[in-house]
Amino acid sequence: MRKPPHPAARYETGSGGSAAARKLGTHVLRNRAGQQLTLWGDAPLGPPAPQQARALDQPTDFVRAFNSPPIDAVVERAALTEVFRRVYCRLTPRQVVPSFKVCFRRFTGLRSAIRTPRKNHIEADLSDLLEGAPPLVIEALAEILITRLFRMRTSREASECYRAWADSQPVVLRVEEIRRLRGRKRLLPAQGSCFNLKEVFDDLNHRYFGGELVSIRIGWSPNRSRTMLGHFDSSHRTITVTRWLDARRVPRYVVEYLVFHEMLHARLPVEHRNHRRVIHSKAFREAERAFPHFSRAILWLQGMRIDG
Repeated sequence: MRKPPHPAARYETGSGGSAAARKLGTHVLRNRAGQQLTLWGDAPLGPPAPQQARALDQPTDFVRAFNSPPIDAVVERAALTEVFRRVYCRLTPRQVVPSFKVCFRRFTGLRSAIRTPRKNHIEADLSDLLEGAPPLVIEALAEILITRLFRMRTSREASECYRAWADSQPVVLRVEEIRRLRGRKRLLPAQGSCFNLKEVFDDLNHRYFGGELVSIRIGWSPNRSRTMLGHFDSSHRTITVTRWLDARRVPRYVVEYLVFHEMLHARLPVEHRNHRRVIHSKAFREAERAFPHFSRAILWLQGMRIDG
């Protein structure tokens, strides 16, 4: 049996499951030290697959079945464990089958997690938003989680099946509704030590957006993240900028660029192509390059100090 991860290991998945889609559309920069700087997007989901990743046995055609006539059945809570057990046996047919504990949780989004708290025992928590999902989607998610836990390669069919369901319009709308009802957004005031983000926002809104962006809250992040530089939350209509940039060493045009970037997310919707969410579309990138200090801001962020 493949050596399991550390007992405390815990890998999670958000609205998508494929490894290739973990950073889909995310605008990524790297500084001179090679540190990844993220302007938008979720953190990478689990460790990357090793170069000599093990191919899955007996891949199933999830996509063909998913595109077949609608499936009205749902997976009952009591059947969750059996689904994960069946998928585990399919992926590792000659290995000892561990015990499973799988249940739905009231998460604020479409999130799932899997862990091995002790030897020969696996626990998985699924978002209760999946309670109405077709059985095929639950099976695809089970494959995604189990392969990620044991650093195996997820089949393209399973990834595309889950992505197709998660990116469907009814599910996206339901996720945003749940995030608004259950979640909360923590923001520090827009007035920082060196920059007032509300003034920056109002100025950019007047100059580049005709004052059309309304009902958006903006503020500094509670933590001083050096990788997640900015984020637009469509559910709560908020823009967050890392507090690490509220410093005298940071040029004003860098803060303006970050705010401008997140304002574009509020202006330009996410595009869907072949069951994939394109966050930074061609139209987005063209609009972003129209910012007067775009090149200077990118260069500064790529060369910024990591010990400041």
